Amino acid sequence: MPRVRIVSAPPGREALDVEIAHLRDLDVGGLRSRWHAMWGRPAPPHLPGHLLFRALAYRLQADHWGDLDAVSKRLLDRSESPEQAGQSAMARSRQSTELQHGTVLGREWNGRMHRVAVLGEGFAWNGQTFPSLSKVALAITGTRWNGPKFFGLRDKRVKGSSA
Repeated sequence: MPRVRIVSAPPGREALDVEIAHLRDLDVGGLRSRWHAMWGRPAPPHLPGHLLFRALAYRLQADHWGDLDAVSKRLLDRSESPEQAGQSAMARSRQSTELQHGTVLGREWNGRMHRVAVLGEGFAWNGQTFPSLSKVALAITGTRWNGPKFFGLRDKRVKGSSA
């Protein structure tokens, strides 16, 4: 069974791709005109063409597919740089390993997919309830594992890294 399923483009994707491709053909003056048409005000004079293009393409995609959620916007607004925003998001995700009841975790092991349901009183796998993910990982593999790491809820450490 293939791991990646190839599907046709979602409806409207072709039209969006054509619009973005059209932006690529515009010079700086054309991008500034498109900006004015899109936002109803002149483009900031200090923005070079490649940033005008990116902002316009982003807006087209956000209008078509939906914009960032409020939490992501606040994170970016408070950040000094994109790198800092990414680091803050990663730090927050490492801190919160709480799983909601009903969440299903999946892990392939020895060519077989294992699914674990998060319950109020533990974790369900293969018709049994376990008190921890580590006990589930032990039952699946026969060896001791850190359960959250086994199910991809913790970062993999790179050899020689101090993080």
